[in-house]
Amino acid sequence: MIQTIRKAWGIPELRKKIIFTLLILLIFRIGNAITVPYVDVGLLETYLDQMGGTILGLYNVMSGGAFAQATVFALSIQPYINASIIIQLLTVAIPALERLAKDGGEEGRKKIQSITRYTTVGIAILQAVGYYFMMRNYNLLASDATGIWPALVIVVSFIAGSSFVMWMGEQVTEFGIGNGISIILFAGILSRIPTSVSSLYSGVVSWANGGAAADGALHPALVVLLLVGVLALVVFVVFISDAERRIPVQYAKRQVGRKMYGGQSSHLPMKVNMSGVLPIIFAQSIASLPVTIWTFIGIPEEETVSRAIYDAIDTQSFIYMIVYFIMIIGFSYFYSTIQFNPVEIANNLKKQGGFIPGFRPGKPTVDFIKKVLSKITLFGAIYLGIVAICPLLLGKAVGNAYLAIGGTSVIIVVGVALETVKALEAQMLMRQYKGFLE
Repeated sequence: MIQTIRKAWGIPELRKKIIFTLLILLIFRIGNAITVPYVDVGLLETYLDQMGGTILGLYNVMSGGAFAQATVFALSIQPYINASIIIQLLTVAIPALERLAKDGGEEGRKKIQSITRYTTVGIAILQAVGYYFMMRNYNLLASDATGIWPALVIVVSFIAGSSFVMWMGEQVTEFGIGNGISIILFAGILSRIPTSVSSLYSGVVSWANGGAAADGALHPALVVLLLVGVLALVVFVVFISDAERRIPVQYAKRQVGRKMYGGQSSHLPMKVNMSGVLPIIFAQSIASLPVTIWTFIGIPEEETVSRAIYDAIDTQSFIYMIVYFIMIIGFSYFYSTIQFNPVEIANNLKKQGGFIPGFRPGKPTVDFIKKVLSKITLFGAIYLGIVAICPLLLGKAVGNAYLAIGGTSVIIVVGVALETVKALEAQMLMRQYKGFLE
């Protein structure tokens, strides 16, 4: 990875793209330090520390700590992620959007992007209003935050910040390196590393002074075990990300004029994890939606039926874990279906004179590719589910809710880093071919 970045830095055009991306990330971090008026940040941070294992804690990690400080970029890219989920699901459900995505070409892609932007703003409005009412219900606003004006300032600031983050992500995608939204998500999570290290250190110090686990004390052996687990998780994620099933493809010989073409052997690569970290992000957003809405409205009082239901579907409950796991598998199949069309691939092979040994062109080839795709997707989905659920179970076992968020963060960071490095390598390879042709 470091070698790839060094080589990319040596190419003037790629150097400009890297510098542009870094400048956007600098603006993102500056925006994360600008607090919205009329909010008591101290009370808000204390409240969100208590809610660390819930979806609010996840929002805080994804935003780089901006959510707990009520900064301009507090909503970060969550509205855009949720909008992307909705539009992609509607693309499958609504024939007009499906035709626009498949047959619309560049113009269709731009229209879908435009629809996604408007949906992002709509979701940002809902989340900003919900965030404001949550702060008002729990008395987290400043003493002078009364009336319609403070409410308007807070809500509009959150909406404008989220829209600006979406715009920055699109600029990075167009003029920078890699996927802009993923890069911003990557930067937000990495910015929390110093805080996480400080928390681990404080936990060890508290244990040394005789503190209890309930007070955040951590045994040094547990810290070492966590670090080893994170390294093992990184290695496992990298290994699976590069794993693929290669289906052999043989091209028949054909004569064109006096020349003979074909007769070559190739392969059809099928990645084990085609969809990357998207199923985890999307499944987490939807599975935790009921709890998120309930948290914004107000957590029910103890020893009530509503509180029992809330605890049953909380992000630390087994029901949530089961729903989360099932949704990861569902989204994995959804994305593999979108990205890999067996009928289209079989038709392309037939047109190019290619065939899979042992299977006739046409429907037999389609059926075989579907069968392999189903098995590969199932393995990749189970891998994502296990990697996402294990930190949840570990956090529940040791009584530390932050482990669940930490596990998800590792998956996202490693996945985005690998995708960005591959994007750099692809751009360097393209420039090498360009120089050769010139």
